[in-house]
Amino acid sequence: MGSLGDWPEPVVCVQSLSESGELVIPGQYIKPQSERPSFCLKEMNIPVIDMTGLITSREETMKQISEACREWGFFQLVNHGVGIELVDRVREIWREFFHEPMEVKQKYANTPKTYEGYGSRLGVEKGAILDWSDYYYLNYLPLYHTKWPAHPPSLREVMEEYTNEILRLGAVLLKVFSINLRLKEDALQNAFGGKEVGACLRANFYPKCPQPDLTMGLSSHSDPGGMTFLLPDEQVFGLQIRKDNQWVAIRPARHAIVVNIGDQLQDLQSSGLCRPNDRYHTYP
Repeated sequence: MGSLGDWPEPVVCVQSLSESGELVIPGQYIKPQSERPSFCLKEMNIPVIDMTGLITSREETMKQISEACREWGFFQLVNHGVGIELVDRVREIWREFFHEPMEVKQKYANTPKTYEGYGSRLGVEKGAILDWSDYYYLNYLPLYHTKWPAHPPSLREVMEEYTNEILRLGAVLLKVFSINLRLKEDALQNAFGGKEVGACLRANFYPKCPQPDLTMGLSSHSDPGGMTFLLPDEQVFGLQIRKDNQWVAIRPARHAIVVNIGDQLQDLQSSGLCRPNDRYHTYP
């Protein structure tokens, strides 16, 4: 990327570093020992929730969701109603974007004012230790001048269809959470803005890393919103979550969507909805 803009130092595309052929990663990507990837992982997986159970065995499925929120703060959804062809197309179309020529992607280079667009870093601290990843970030709702890429040509259409499906799925889960908390079924939806709910999306790209034991694709963090819907790569398992002070590698079910309870819903933990202090990261 190279240009400063409002960044404290020139932004370098991680993909270009990966494709340079260098066998040693730059020092600004090397994490402290305590923040490097964990390869001693607990042999378990997050709960898998079959959404058809809300029709066939509603009480039992709502109980499973409640337990998953309380014990994990994460769960996988299968039979969620989002078309599998659409799910596959979402992954593929972002792969197409990230493999566009650099001059195409550079047109959408972001700044720290809104972070919308194509980027490779977060935060404006000079000399910060960076993650080994590139990304594209969009503010989806409320609707305003969203910075959609023009290439691939169908990207916006695909993502609008997918995002509307995710919003539908989110509304269903907020209703379930509300009922599990013995609230009115529209209580949490209304708390998050009702029909004016906010939503953003981020596509992450993790280029091949010559020293994956020294860095992270996405550093350990929690998400500040209500819920995050993750569509993980089914071929490369890099997503890990922390449970009971141990890291657990997620093995995504076929065409599953991973749900992470965010900080705002975790504030309801005293009511028994969520597990506190869930964190996750991604290694390259």
